[in-house]
Amino acid sequence: MKILKKISLAVAFAAALVPAFSLGTTAHANATNTIVSTSNMTDTAYTRKSATGWTYNLGGTTTNMTFGKKTHYLKNYPNTTWHATKKRYIVKKNGVKYLYYYVTNGRKTASGWIWHGYLQKKNYAHTSTSTATTGTGTYSDIYKAAKAQLGKPYVYGANGPSSFDCSGFTKYVFNKAIGQTLPRTAQQQYNSYDHVSAKNAKAGDLIFFGTSKNNISHVGIYKGSNTMIDAQLRGVVNEATNVSWWHTVGYSRPATLD
Repeated sequence: MKILKKISLAVAFAAALVPAFSLGTTAHANATNTIVSTSNMTDTAYTRKSATGWTYNLGGTTTNMTFGKKTHYLKNYPNTTWHATKKRYIVKKNGVKYLYYYVTNGRKTASGWIWHGYLQKKNYAHTSTSTATTGTGTYSDIYKAAKAQLGKPYVYGANGPSSFDCSGFTKYVFNKAIGQTLPRTAQQQYNSYDHVSAKNAKAGDLIFFGTSKNNISHVGIYKGSNTMIDAQLRGVVNEATNVSWWHTVGYSRPATLD
């Protein structure tokens, strides 16, 4: 009888130890997704690390969080700067803890929660502060070369002539029209030429968009009267500049045009 009692006590003691060790090494399945914490963070700029990620609308409660509708597919945002302003730790049903960021693009037209592993911090090492040579020519030549590209598709990194990204388009047009070589990126184009105020901007100037002078995300060729021609996700188009989804940072004058 004493032997059986000792065996029972030993088994009970061993069973009590198992959860203590498992908590530190093994993930346990949960019935729900649980929010561990949500907090604000310093605005941090990211670009996509993987094109397969999605942003989500997160709903539900702290103890039963739900993944709502997928909102934005990173594959469709190849050159977008995402600004993370909140972070959230979640323990999913599989028992694993994940970090999500709440992100918004520069134009504030896309936002949502995304797993941090799909993003990487933006590298500003490519930006230039050199001053490039100002060109000369006519606005008529600039606009003629730009207009000829209307309808051509947007492709990230493309320099033409069959497809363009935003700075590839401006670079191509100025070279085609007046033989001037612009720097490759929108940030470099902003940094390289004299800036002009909005009231002094002329047709043929470059107009820049983003969140600040150090975070230029888009460039177009200004036509005057709050309009421009540019290469964006819909391709090369004529469009307005004074609309809610564009945040104008400034203008530069890469050429003196007649």
